Amino acid sequence: MDLRQAYADARAAGATRHRDIAHAMGITEGQLIDAHVGAPASGLQARRLRRDFPRLLGELSRAGELMALTRNAHCVHERTGVYEHLSAQGEPGREMGMALGTEIDLRLFYSHWAQGYAVREGDQQSLQFFDARGVAVHKVFTRPATQMAAWQALREDWADDAAPTPHWRTEVPPAPVDAPDLDVSAFRAGWSALRDTHDFFGLLRRHGLRRITAMQVAAPEFAQRVDRHAARVLLEGAAASGTPVMVFVGNPGVIQIHGGPVRRVAVMGPWLNVLDPRFNLHLREDAIADAWAVRKPTVDGLVSSLELYAADGELIAQFFGLRKPGQPERCAWRQLLDGLVDDPAWRAEVAGCTA
Repeated sequence: MDLRQAYADARAAGATRHRDIAHAMGITEGQLIDAHVGAPASGLQARRLRRDFPRLLGELSRAGELMALTRNAHCVHERTGVYEHLSAQGEPGREMGMALGTEIDLRLFYSHWAQGYAVREGDQQSLQFFDARGVAVHKVFTRPATQMAAWQALREDWADDAAPTPHWRTEVPPAPVDAPDLDVSAFRAGWSALRDTHDFFGLLRRHGLRRITAMQVAAPEFAQRVDRHAARVLLEGAAASGTPVMVFVGNPGVIQIHGGPVRRVAVMGPWLNVLDPRFNLHLREDAIADAWAVRKPTVDGLVSSLELYAADGELIAQFFGLRKPGQPERCAWRQLLDGLVDDPAWRAEVAGCTA
């Protein structure tokens, strides 16, 4: 198949999203982008980038305002701001890092980053990063306020026109499974003893549990199944009340976080959207198989969240009330989340929130 021609035909027929076009062609998005390395300037163009991804992201602040995009199969998270306060640690190629800017807040797992591209199509310019199978992990787009001279210099500095064509992996990673012989009592005791939300990952590892299974076996005071449309109710309530939230969306390579208010919530077909000037969320409600209200004990009191899962058990998105470490969560957030739960025992007064 001539991938460039097939892509041009799809665009001429009205298709817009690279991911969808690639899927229709039976390839991954990374393969589609790589097919346009060296393409003429009249359409989609791509250049391969050098693969020191932590240092590359650390230089993005030179370009000023950009839009960060992270997605999984069912949700897209877009946040505009400056890539600030980048850090990374670990052996080369397996680093873990963070971006802790005022607006762009990321957790970065570079062992899942395999190939990067500078991409141009018409007036749209971006850097796009893919895993070893060609699945997108993160993208960076220019905005009207971007310092374009610095952006173009960065593109040139990081281009690697001598890089070979990637050898894309074709095997699908095995689906995670739970360890046999779970000790439910021990797991519940471990949950009750949590002192920080980040300790939950260690609890799952110790017991060999998938996250969705943890919800199903948790004590009812810590996890309750709620309606699949709970995110819509929660976001509309947060917008109406002005309650600031944290929205986490990720994939194996990146977790992207919005912290702050949401204002314009709109449902368009199967998509639940937040359409604010500097934060957009696009969530496929029809992909949500399970939704859970979750509580975790911490040194700051209970921390509550809404977690959304796909039919295969993968985490789609999480929603928290905005708070700083050392502070209890806001009562307004807790009331919004508790309103999703039918169990009266869950909704009973819980101490440890703040106005």
